Amino acid sequence: MVHFVGAGSGAADLITVRGARLLNEADVIIYAGSLVNPALLDYARKGAEIHNSAKMTLEEVMDVISAAEAEGKNIVRLHTGDSSIYGAVREQFDLLDDAGIEYDVCPGVSSFCGAAASLKTEYTLPGVTQTVIISRAAGRTPVPDKESIRSLAAHKATMVLFLSMNIIDELQAELIAGGLSEDTPAVIAYKATWPDERIYHCTVGTLAATAKEYDVKRTALVIVGEFLGKEYSRSKLYSPDFSTEYRSAKP
Repeated sequence: MVHFVGAGSGAADLITVRGARLLNEADVIIYAGSLVNPALLDYARKGAEIHNSAKMTLEEVMDVISAAEAEGKNIVRLHTGDSSIYGAVREQFDLLDDAGIEYDVCPGVSSFCGAAASLKTEYTLPGVTQTVIISRAAGRTPVPDKESIRSLAAHKATMVLFLSMNIIDELQAELIAGGLSEDTPAVIAYKATWPDERIYHCTVGTLAATAKEYDVKRTALVIVGEFLGKEYSRSKLYSPDFSTEYRSAKP
C-alpha cells in the first residue's frame, strides 16, 4: 500500500494527525527533499528506509515503490503542502494503477493556506473579491495560453502565484499588462510557516525590486490583490439584519 501524504506548508507540526501517523507506520518513506521540511522525518520510526526524491526520476521512484510493495512493506510518498497542487502525482497514480498497486491520499495544508495564516488575512472579502486564482507564470513548464498571467490578472481577483520567483520581472510586467495598477497591494511570502519565514509587503509595481532587494529567488509565493488593503464590506452571515436557518434577523 502506498500512502500519498501532504507534508503541510512548512512547520513540522502543521502536518495532519493522519499524515503523522502514516509516517510513523511507514517502512519506506520517499520524500520531496527539495521542498519538504526535513524535520518531518522525525515522525518516522527508527529503521525506516528513507529516500529523497529530489535526486530521483519518476522511474526510480517507481522502482523503489515496486520493490517495497513486493516485500509487503508500507510506503509513504511525502509531498510538499497538499499533493493536489503542483504535486506531479497524477503520473504516479497512473503508473500505480497500471501496476495494480493500491494507494490512497492524505491531504495536507497547502502553502497558500499557510501564507494566509502568516499574513493573518482572508483571501475572499465581501465587496472586494470572492475568487482566489491559484496559478503560476510560464517558465520551463508551459502554461496554456488561456491561463496566461495577463489574462488571469484581468479578473482582478485574489491571485496566489506559485513557482514564479525566477521570472519575477516578467511576472510583474504581465500583471500590469493584464490591467492591475502598479499600486495594487502585493506580498512575497518566503517559506511561509517555516522557522525562517519572511514576509515582504510591496505593490505590483515593486514586486521585482522587492525580490531583488531581499534576494528572494525561490521557495516563495507571490500574492496579489485588493484583499490586502483595508476596505471591505461586513459579512452578511453575522449581520444582525440577516436571517439564516439557525437564527432570525433582529430588528
